[in-house]
Amino acid sequence: MSFKPKVALSNEFLLQLAKLPAKVHTKVMKWAIQFQADPKSPGINYENINGARDPNLKSVRLDGDWRGIVFKPSAGDVYVLLYVDHHDDAYRWAEKRKLTINPVTGAMQMLTVESVAEPGPQEAMSANDAAVDRAEVTPAAAAPALFADLDDRELMSLGVPQELLAFVRAIATEDELDAKQTQLPLEAYEGLFLVAAGDTVGQVLNARETRVDKAIDTQDFAAALATPESQSRFVVVSDDESMTAILNAPLAQWRVFLHPTQNKLAVGDRSGPVRVLGGAGTGKTVLAMHRARWLAENRTEANQKVFVTTFTRNLAADIEQNLRTLCSSETFAKLEVRNLDAWVNAFMRSRKLEHRIVYDRKRDAAYQAWQAALAVKDSALDLPDSFYEQELEQVVLAQGITTLDQYRTARRTGRGVILSRAKRDAVWPVFEEYRGQLASRKLKEVDDAFREVADVLSAEAERERESARPLYSAIVADETQDLGPQALRLLRALVPAGPNDLFFVGDGHQRIYSRNKAAMSRCGIDIRGRARKLYLNYRTTDEIRRQAVALLQGCEIDDLDDGHDETKRYKSLSHGPAPSVLSVKGIEDAAKHAVEFVRDWNLAQGEGLPLSFCVIAASEKSRDAMASLIQSAGLHCIAITAQSNHADARDVIHLATMHRAKGLEFDCVIVVAPRSYLDAPEETETQRKLLYVALTRAKRGAMLIELD
Repeated sequence: MSFKPKVALSNEFLLQLAKLPAKVHTKVMKWAIQFQADPKSPGINYENINGARDPNLKSVRLDGDWRGIVFKPSAGDVYVLLYVDHHDDAYRWAEKRKLTINPVTGAMQMLTVESVAEPGPQEAMSANDAAVDRAEVTPAAAAPALFADLDDRELMSLGVPQELLAFVRAIATEDELDAKQTQLPLEAYEGLFLVAAGDTVGQVLNARETRVDKAIDTQDFAAALATPESQSRFVVVSDDESMTAILNAPLAQWRVFLHPTQNKLAVGDRSGPVRVLGGAGTGKTVLAMHRARWLAENRTEANQKVFVTTFTRNLAADIEQNLRTLCSSETFAKLEVRNLDAWVNAFMRSRKLEHRIVYDRKRDAAYQAWQAALAVKDSALDLPDSFYEQELEQVVLAQGITTLDQYRTARRTGRGVILSRAKRDAVWPVFEEYRGQLASRKLKEVDDAFREVADVLSAEAERERESARPLYSAIVADETQDLGPQALRLLRALVPAGPNDLFFVGDGHQRIYSRNKAAMSRCGIDIRGRARKLYLNYRTTDEIRRQAVALLQGCEIDDLDDGHDETKRYKSLSHGPAPSVLSVKGIEDAAKHAVEFVRDWNLAQGEGLPLSFCVIAASEKSRDAMASLIQSAGLHCIAITAQSNHADARDVIHLATMHRAKGLEFDCVIVVAPRSYLDAPEETETQRKLLYVALTRAKRGAMLIELD
């Protein structure tokens, strides 16, 4: 039996493909599809590259002066499209590249080398035989080596290629490590900076779920392609359809490549609920979508679905749109994407429940109900109206308290005012009256609706435990930090406890909706042994990330389960100018600076791909005022609203509110906010988190404008 050769694409090939002129792009795509069908075709003329460090790298003619660089080993049936460029540029690229297999992890790794000694037939390459392009290793470092305590095997287990051991051993400081980040495989850089931050090699490997006890054949490139580390750089294409799909969307790298840590979390069975933390830009939503796809394809039976949910309708719509692109039609049919409020409303309608959910207690009938409730308060207690509203939200609704007996023993940590049993008895009638007033108007608080639906589901599950298959095979929740305790309890009730049941991603830094921090363990969700973190920021430069994190100084950031999240291990992979921070007198001055910022970045960009810009304001009023002023300066503007998402439009200035910008990304952002957002830390924690969210939408440049 003959086996078809395995063909793969590198992420660098796709990035280069996206930069080609349209006519060349089309011809290269056509050639690549033919290549995938038969890489051994006599019509493919593989040419050796004089001076290449890797004899397995070959040149192939794509069109005219354009050349492709292909990995074609002397033995085996693996072919990898690595690069495409003009003849001379392609050859220069290939001369300094070498494709190897890490002897400890088994990952396929592309190295950039200046000179590599030629090994003998049976001779393993020494770590001292390679020097990295653009790197100078001094004989004696000024400071002790940062990784002197790690032996060669430990370094390689972190992802360091054998050829770069000497290069890594010369690193003396974290700044040097950061400076050499681009010359290391991604997993190697991540492992090294985590060790430098205080983790052990064992902790890093456990978090990655990486095994390093297997024998590795460093010539078996087919096996190497199957590792998660390799799949973060290479994608195997098995047919014309998958090749065409990938080539038609070369810029959407998240559709194809996942970081090794993300890949390992996205696939495979889990014994129970999983929680993944990560700062802005670490790929949480990408991971959630890939996890949902894997569950739909591998662990979802007929007549079942994977429920993908989040807090807001806008984010749910964005995720649904991306999943349509990521998944086949067959897989997408096994997904249901909806924000939780919409799901609950639909459930209530399906059960002929006439109650409407209250989203704003200060409006219309809900306001009247609340005022009627406050009218029965005990004046002898001398408690302000604000106390009752906060007690309702943070204690009664958050904990699902429905009776006086429950309220008498309820936890009130952090409420400030101590209530004796007698005082609790005197306070309770306000909440009882409020619920009665709402019921008479056929209204319900959001948390009460969630709690009651969860009770219904739990009761039905108990009755039908032996006879009915659950509607959902699993639940994947994005932006978990914005889901309150009753929302988490509802999700717990929606799917039976067991393998692969619940998958949560979130970030306490970005909590801008829920005022009640929900601890998963208190909501029946046990994540012990299944709590993970993503550390690498792929979107935002480190300069922007640091500015955004500085805005949260003094804010307590939780880990969604009664613990604390720390930021010292978060890192950005890219660098750029520090964000500009300005203070102006009015919106006119803000618009003037925004226009200058856009024009300066466009001028610096030159003839490259047009940059994407977004002006992010605190309110719709400020957003629209900025749009009018920027438009009058001759720049075309378009608003991103709940009804219309034009985030992919080019050659325009996007405008959005801070809430609407969540989940989006642009090359550059201009954030316009009242000075009050940065003052009085304890009172404006949510506002400063909004600033954090807004700034971290930027990939390359940012400006923060404070309005006096």
